Amino acid sequence: MMVPRIVLAGAGSGVGKTTIATGLMRRLSRGHRVQGFKVGPDFIDPMFHTAATGRPSRNLDSFMLEPDVMRNLFGWSTRDADIAIVEGVRGLYDGLTAVGDTGSTAEIAKMLDAPVVLIVNARSLAKSAAAVVLGFRQLDPSVRIAGVILNQIGGPRHLAKAAEAVESLAGVEVVGAIERQGEALPERHLGLIAPGEARKDTMDSLEALVEDVDVNRIMEIASSAGDVDLPTSSPFVEQEPTGVRIAVPCDRAYRFYYPENIEALSAAGAEVLRFRPSEGEDLPDCDGVYLGGGYPELYASAIADNRNFLEGLRTLSEDGGAVYGECGGLMTMCSSLHVNGEEHRMAGILPSMAVFTGKRHGPSYMRVTGTPDNFLLPNAAMRGHEFHYSEVRPMPGSSYGLRVERGLGIAGSMDGLMVRRSMGTYMHLHALSCRQWAPALVAAAGH
Repeated sequence: MMVPRIVLAGAGSGVGKTTIATGLMRRLSRGHRVQGFKVGPDFIDPMFHTAATGRPSRNLDSFMLEPDVMRNLFGWSTRDADIAIVEGVRGLYDGLTAVGDTGSTAEIAKMLDAPVVLIVNARSLAKSAAAVVLGFRQLDPSVRIAGVILNQIGGPRHLAKAAEAVESLAGVEVVGAIERQGEALPERHLGLIAPGEARKDTMDSLEALVEDVDVNRIMEIASSAGDVDLPTSSPFVEQEPTGVRIAVPCDRAYRFYYPENIEALSAAGAEVLRFRPSEGEDLPDCDGVYLGGGYPELYASAIADNRNFLEGLRTLSEDGGAVYGECGGLMTMCSSLHVNGEEHRMAGILPSMAVFTGKRHGPSYMRVTGTPDNFLLPNAAMRGHEFHYSEVRPMPGSSYGLRVERGLGIAGSMDGLMVRRSMGTYMHLHALSCRQWAPALVAAAGH
C-alpha cells in the first residue's frame, strides 16, 4: 500500500511554511505516525519536523540526490508511516533556473505524484488571493494543487471573502486558515532557532496555530496521491561490523547532520559514539571523528574550555586517526576561532585561523572533485552545499583534498584542508550523493 503523502508548498518564501508544516505534523502525530521531509538543503526546518513527529525528518534534494535514490529514501523512511508531509522550499516553482524544475518543490511533487496544498499569505488579499492560486494552478497543470491554506487572515469577514474568491474563481478548496499572529518564531543567522532550545510551549503554540486547518481533509487529500514505485529496501549498503569506533558530537554547538550520514557510517560497519563536547564531555575512546556543523561561534568559550576534547582531537589526528570536519567542524579543527574580536583556542589540527565575520556565504550548492592525493576519496565526484558566516584563513602552502567546480570553498577554488588523515571542509556532503564516503571514512579510521 502506498503511503498517503502531501506537499505543503508556498506561494513564495516567508509565507509560514515551516510553522504551519510543523504545527500540522505535531497535531497529526497525536493519532498517526507522521514522516516529515524538507525539499532542498536545510538543517533547521527538519529539526522542527523531528521535534514534532519524533522521527528523523529527511531532505529531498534533486541537486545532491539522483531521482532513484530519492524515491528509495522516501519509500524506506515511510515504510512504517501513516502519512508523509513534505515541506517545500521557497515558492512552489522556484528552482535552480528561471524556467526549469530542477531543485524546485514542484519537481518533488511530480516525482512523488503527490497532491499539493498551497500556502498563501493572504494579508490584505481577497479576490487577489484567487488570482495567485489560479496562476499557480495554470503554470504547470501536471502539478495538482488540491487545497489552499490562507495565512495572515485578519478575521472572519476577511476569511469568508478570500475563501469564497479562491474556491469559486480558482476552483481550489480552502482547507484551513491561520489568523494574523502578533509574533513569529525567533530567527537566527542560520534561520529559525534550533528546536532544542525551543520550549515545549513553543511547540504547543505551533500546534495551536493550525487549529483551524481541517486535518481530516489533509489526510483525505494525502490519500489521493498517485501510484509511484517507492522502494522500501534500505538505501545503504550494509556491511559487517568492523570494530571501528567513530565519535560524533551532537549538542548545541554541533547539530547540523544529514541523518543519512550517521546512518551510513553505521551501515558501513562503524560503531557511532555520540557525545556533547560543548557541555564538557570528553572525546570518547575512538578511531575517528566526524565533526558536523552548527554554532561553534556561539559556544566558542565552552569549546575552548574543554581542553580534553580539543587535545583529544589533536592527539587522535597526530596518531593517524581519521578526523573529518564540516563547516563548524572545520572551524574547530583550526588553530583558533575569532569571534567579535576575541580569540578562542581550538584543536590546532589545521594550521589555519577561523574568523566569524557575520558575512553570509550561501546557502549554495557545491560540486567538487577529490584531488589525487585526497586520502579519503581521490578523484571522486561529490555534491553538497555550503552555508556559513565565517572565513578560514589557511597558512601558505596548505594541502587541499577538494577542487571546487561549483561553490566558494575555502580559498582559490579549493576546499578540504588536509593534514595526515584529517580533513576539514565547508561542504556539507550528503552520504547518499557519494556512496563511497562512509565506507572510506570507516576504512581510514580503521587503518
